[in-house]
Amino acid sequence: MKFLKKGLCFVYQWIVFVPLFIISTFMTALTVMIFAPVFGSKFWGYYPPKWWSKITCRLALCRIKVRGREHLDPNQSYVFIANHQGAFDIFLVYGYLNQNIKWVQKKSLRNIPFVGFASEMAGHVFVDNSSPGARAKTIFQAQRKIVDGVSIMLFPEGSRTHTGKMGRFRRGAFQIAYDMKLPVVPLTLNGPFDVMSRNTLLFTPGTLELVIHPPIPTESLSETDIPQLVERSKEIIQEALWEKYK
Repeated sequence: MKFLKKGLCFVYQWIVFVPLFIISTFMTALTVMIFAPVFGSKFWGYYPPKWWSKITCRLALCRIKVRGREHLDPNQSYVFIANHQGAFDIFLVYGYLNQNIKWVQKKSLRNIPFVGFASEMAGHVFVDNSSPGARAKTIFQAQRKIVDGVSIMLFPEGSRTHTGKMGRFRRGAFQIAYDMKLPVVPLTLNGPFDVMSRNTLLFTPGTLELVIHPPIPTESLSETDIPQLVERSKEIIQEALWEKYK
């Protein structure tokens, strides 16, 4: 029975999911590239990708669970940080967080044909780690995006996990939050590692869970408090992980 399910999933993925995903990705990127430069990226850089993300999760036959939306104010800007389990992290957060976000992502993603340009038009920020000056410029660009209730989203681990468990958190996201005196909101992502882990092109339908934790204020912090903020955020995310990811 298990072999049969895997076989059916394989056929579904390549006959149904992949063609529809390619079409929806193309249409979303095209919509963003046409409308965002003319009418602004606040709406056109967020809502089409949000709908695309929801469609992707549903096409992948995933069950969605969300907890903690009551902690957020739609008119407040935040710095969202989350653990990075797999490719479906992006679809889960973009589709179901219900906050207008800009992503801070690797510079190499800008080179993806079509999609990279659409991401730039949508207002996302590409991280340049080639030098301290380049990293500082990246942080400055990210800070400029956080206006009028728009937030930014980062994965402090920098890359997807190999095991489902969290790695070391980098300081950059928390420095931005401190500099702009914005609340940090930890997000716990459960399930993307099981649905589609690193170094695989096959997905396995399953449950995706997004846990939104209460914002952590930064107004009263000093710069020496940033390491403690990093550890506190990591502990909060860790606590809500499914047992097998801890």
